[in-house]
Amino acid sequence: MGILSLLLTIAGLSLFEIITSIDNAIINAEILAKMGEKSRRWFLLWGFLLAVIVVRGVLPLLIVYLSNPSVGVVGALTATFSGNEQVAHQIEASAPFILSGGGVFLIFLFFHWLFLEPKEFGLWGEKFFAKQGVWFFAIVSILLSVIVWLALRIHPYIAFSTVIGATAFFIVHGFREYAEKTEQDLASGKSGMSDISKLLYLEILDATFSVDGVIGAFAFTFAVPLIFIGNGIGAYILRKFTISHIPHIKKYKYLKNGAMYSILVLGCIMLFDSLGGHIPEFVSPIVTFAIVGYFFYKSRLEFKKPSV
Repeated sequence: MGILSLLLTIAGLSLFEIITSIDNAIINAEILAKMGEKSRRWFLLWGFLLAVIVVRGVLPLLIVYLSNPSVGVVGALTATFSGNEQVAHQIEASAPFILSGGGVFLIFLFFHWLFLEPKEFGLWGEKFFAKQGVWFFAIVSILLSVIVWLALRIHPYIAFSTVIGATAFFIVHGFREYAEKTEQDLASGKSGMSDISKLLYLEILDATFSVDGVIGAFAFTFAVPLIFIGNGIGAYILRKFTISHIPHIKKYKYLKNGAMYSILVLGCIMLFDSLGGHIPEFVSPIVTFAIVGYFFYKSRLEFKKPSV
């Protein structure tokens, strides 16, 4: 991997981490505003280290290791950069299992947002789909059946990984719905929790919401150190903005749209690769920058319009 490709991958990972975590950061800011200065500093320093090391470091390593335990933990960590061709080949051979499950997870995430979640309508057609929420489960079920059928023609484990990805989506989504409801109570001050309890809960929430960024990271690279660095930089930037710049970020109302369309494209890339296709690694960061850039520009034009 050349230096330019490496930097592009890290930049793409950082941007993807930021845009997929903005919603959570906004609610975190509202909760932290009702807490003491000491608690806020703890969240920004130690909470950040915990979130990056445990979630954005250990989780991708665990995913790569579990997809191919024979390479060992060290092999999973260093395979992309080591000269051991056997380990690199084993990682490459197991990649479709991760990509199929991750791709389905991300695609389901997009359709859930498109059909069921409240949103700012940034593109033509979004309002129509928002009124068809009853079709969400039918569409993802049919989609899953088709993908499993295609995967079975290649390898049964790829089909099984596809089902695991769908299962993971519904499990994570269930926890997330409960977490979002509790977050609203924390932000409104109705929970009665102490600052320590709120901090612990914020860390659990961060872990739940970071799953999207960790899974999407495999559309960029299988190099665990790069995922750790890229996601870590994104998490750091977002936490720095959590306290001081969230009101400004809220003005960019279509950034969520950019995040979700990036998720859709990355999910499709992962699924296409898992089914035998090949898309160069540089495509994922470039597409992410293009999509987010468009919605950033669209948001900027929107809030700069003179009020009537």
